Amino acid sequence: MKNYYYIISLSIATLTFISCGNNNGKSDGYGNFEATEITISAENNGKLMQFNLDEGDILQKEQFIGYIDTIPLALKREQLEVSKAVIASKSKGVLSQINVLNAKLKTANTNKTRAQNLIKDNAGTQKQLDDVLGEMDVIKSQIRSVEIQNAPVVNELKSIDVQLKQIDDQIQKSKITNPVNGTVLTKYAEPNEITAFGKPLYKIADLSTMQLRVYISETQLANIKIGQEVTVKIDDADTMKSYKGTINWITSEAEFTPKIIQTKEERVALVYAVKVDVQNDGSLKIGMPAELWLNNLNINNN
Repeated sequence: MKNYYYIISLSIATLTFISCGNNNGKSDGYGNFEATEITISAENNGKLMQFNLDEGDILQKEQFIGYIDTIPLALKREQLEVSKAVIASKSKGVLSQINVLNAKLKTANTNKTRAQNLIKDNAGTQKQLDDVLGEMDVIKSQIRSVEIQNAPVVNELKSIDVQLKQIDDQIQKSKITNPVNGTVLTKYAEPNEITAFGKPLYKIADLSTMQLRVYISETQLANIKIGQEVTVKIDDADTMKSYKGTINWITSEAEFTPKIIQTKEERVALVYAVKVDVQNDGSLKIGMPAELWLNNLNINNN
């Protein structure tokens, strides 16, 4: 009989301890899972020649997805190349003249160095150096004169080079490359459709780590900190499934409790938003409700 009372007393004490450890069986916060969603848009206009993805696909960073028709851009580039060749042929004599003058300037610069070395060794005169410097000034003036006379041609060639770079950039942006690791959430376009700059193509999010946004009261704020490990629970059939989470963000300003909170009394209270990182085993979905437990760090299913 003594053993019976001892077991009863021990059971009551254990239940009392568990009840206190679990905050009287109530979670410390409620919220929903979310993820950073990125909408990938077209960077050029044209027909979608290839677009290989479906909703639910897991994509890698820098993975090639498809491309927008580049034939109009290629034709425009070819036209610019022809125009550049025509202009260059007209200014061929001018460019040759500049090349000859640059060669003379290079020779004069060599003579300048030689004259300076002779003066250092007391084997040359200042007049020799002055003559070389005078020759260099004349050559430089001739080069500037030729460039000024042919400035329109030179500027036109530079303008075509800039246009060619712009075309190359547009061709590069016609390739659709996935920018981040993640799962395709929504697909907005199909192959052979006409797209335009800024038009959404698909939405992607990294679901490997989910963020649980919960709201806690001011009294709970003192008990949490960034980097703290907590327990997150979701409904799983007739029981609860638990995950280990890490607090990664705490808002600095209070706000009124969102309407998703159940009771009227809680909805009029001021709360603080908290984000918890949770590793996703495939069961966690965007928008799924979950509970936050600060004191119960037991990750076994309850």
